[in-house]
Amino acid sequence: MKIARVCGTVTSTQKEDSLTGVKFLILQYLGEDGEFLPDYEVAADTVGAGQDEWVLVSRGSAARCIINGTDKPIDAAVVAIIDTVSRDNYLLYSKRTQY
Repeated sequence: MKIARVCGTVTSTQKEDSLTGVKFLILQYLGEDGEFLPDYEVAADTVGAGQDEWVLVSRGSAARCIINGTDKPIDAAVVAIIDTVSRDNYLLYSKRTQY
């Protein structure tokens, strides 16, 4: 899994039938020190994440299993909204103090 920040949403009026009802988010990945990386990805949202929240992202075949079966063309899924991230006893992120 990877850590990312929600930085937007994707809306589509036409999509694969199996994706009906699936919400898509634009994510920006973070490095090990909490710095924003230039990598972006669109992921299916399974937990109701919102703008600027830090999330855990499952990728590959594991992501397809989360969205009710492997018949959906998904290769990334948001599986958790992060409350806190710390590294070496240093708090990198806290949802509580973000707002």
